[in-house]
Amino acid sequence: MKKYILLSILLLAGIAGILGGIKYLQIDRMVAQGKEFSPPPATVTVTPVAKMDWEVRLSAVGTLDAVQGVTVTAELTGKVARIAFEPGAYVQAGALLVQQDIATETAQLRSAEATLALNRANYDRARELRGEQVVTQAAFDQALANLKQAQADIERIKATISKKTIQAPFAGRLGIRRINLGQIIKDGDPIVSLQALDPIFVNFLLPQYELARLKAGLTVRVRADVLAGETITGQITAINPQVEAETRNIRVQGTLRNANEKLRPGMFVNVEVLLPGQTNVLAIPTTSVLYAPYSDSVFIVEEGDTQAGAPPEKYLRQQFVRLGDTRGDFVSVIEGLQADQQVVSTGVFKLRNQQKVVVNNKLAPNFQTKPRPDDS
Repeated sequence: MKKYILLSILLLAGIAGILGGIKYLQIDRMVAQGKEFSPPPATVTVTPVAKMDWEVRLSAVGTLDAVQGVTVTAELTGKVARIAFEPGAYVQAGALLVQQDIATETAQLRSAEATLALNRANYDRARELRGEQVVTQAAFDQALANLKQAQADIERIKATISKKTIQAPFAGRLGIRRINLGQIIKDGDPIVSLQALDPIFVNFLLPQYELARLKAGLTVRVRADVLAGETITGQITAINPQVEAETRNIRVQGTLRNANEKLRPGMFVNVEVLLPGQTNVLAIPTTSVLYAPYSDSVFIVEEGDTQAGAPPEKYLRQQFVRLGDTRGDFVSVIEGLQADQQVVSTGVFKLRNQQKVVVNNKLAPNFQTKPRPDDS
């Protein structure tokens, strides 16, 4: 009995050894195949490192201001008798905006005019009689004083009427009405905003070290969301003589034409100041750059050893670069690349150093320095 049990154990051990050896051979073969396996080359799009002439420009963020802008207010307390404007309308200088109640002043003016007529007649008689030595010099002086007092009373009443007849101080676009008919408004109460929109100022800040390159007359370009891709051009018209101590920036003001009134005071805009001349740069698409905290890099496509009768293999070499300004789809390269080197233009985040590649530019994007997307 024990003999049969021992034979069974030996038989099972032999079978297990055979199975283990087979499995070992299979795994060893798979490991060998894995070492010999070469992944297929990745398909990439490439573009040459291009030499370009770029404008020399300074970029900033600006705010628009009206050349003339004011909130029209009341000068005297009074009741609104007439509103002569429509909110949002364009008005000329001197146009009537609001007429306050002047019934009392009108009555006072008629009384003052009658007093003036009487005092003028008294003065004329006193002058004639004084020539004949009939009246005293004191009586003549009193008649003259009464005449001047009556004239001053009329001027005072007319000035009050003028202040209650509120007019546009300059031509411009009106805002939202802030008063109602019959309302009692006090001196200083706002009535309506009035803004002269064409031309319009753009104010922006630049670092103090750029002051030597700034001067009046330089071209200014402005872009804003409301312009839908359009660029408005103007000129620098003023440079603040004082540098702001808190930021060490210099305040600059440009003047822009705004005939269609798309630009409004208080609006945020992007500003570019164009400096004379151009600069030569090496440029690549921004999509060619693999951005990383330690350093930015690109993948250069290079050719490997050529085998007889076969095309040369292409592989990637990761190159760290130092970048400069951007223009549209391109970024300038300050250091790390040379002209006409071939760099991968898209999909760099999925690539690795020394990876084999195949170049196919059929689906390569059309990179531009001034892109105009169809859906912009």
